[in-house]
Amino acid sequence: MVGLKYLPEEYDAKGQLRLPFLFWLILLLQARTWLLLVMAGASRQQGNDLLALFYPDRQSFWLGLALGIPAAIGLLLTGYRQRWPRLWQSWRHVLSASLLISLLWQGSSLLQGAFPDSPLPLLLTLFDLLALFWLQTQPRLRDCFLPEHQHIE
Repeated sequence: MVGLKYLPEEYDAKGQLRLPFLFWLILLLQARTWLLLVMAGASRQQGNDLLALFYPDRQSFWLGLALGIPAAIGLLLTGYRQRWPRLWQSWRHVLSASLLISLLWQGSSLLQGAFPDSPLPLLLTLFDLLALFWLQTQPRLRDCFLPEHQHIE
């Protein structure tokens, strides 16, 4: 008999290992431009002002949307872990690559002397760095992406 690596409470009704709460926050952090776009669309009168506040440069807005696509797809894929296991297994690496590209982009803009007026971009860069570290080192999250840990047996 093989012992369980995790407590039975850490599995959902389907027998899948539950995704950690911090994983959901990381997906929302990565999809922040998409969330801002939805908020700007919901507030029609202040939508342009809201987008201009967070993204004064249109190019960075479009890049933020592009870098948020893997997180948005990741939100959708969480419900299809059993149907598309190979795609799900690789998605942690896709999310990590997206975070790494985002960090490189943010770092290059800082090196070019584009220091922001507010500390918010620096804080988001720090959160992106912590998210990348956590995605790569958290054992329970890694096990959520491995097929041998997907079900209680």
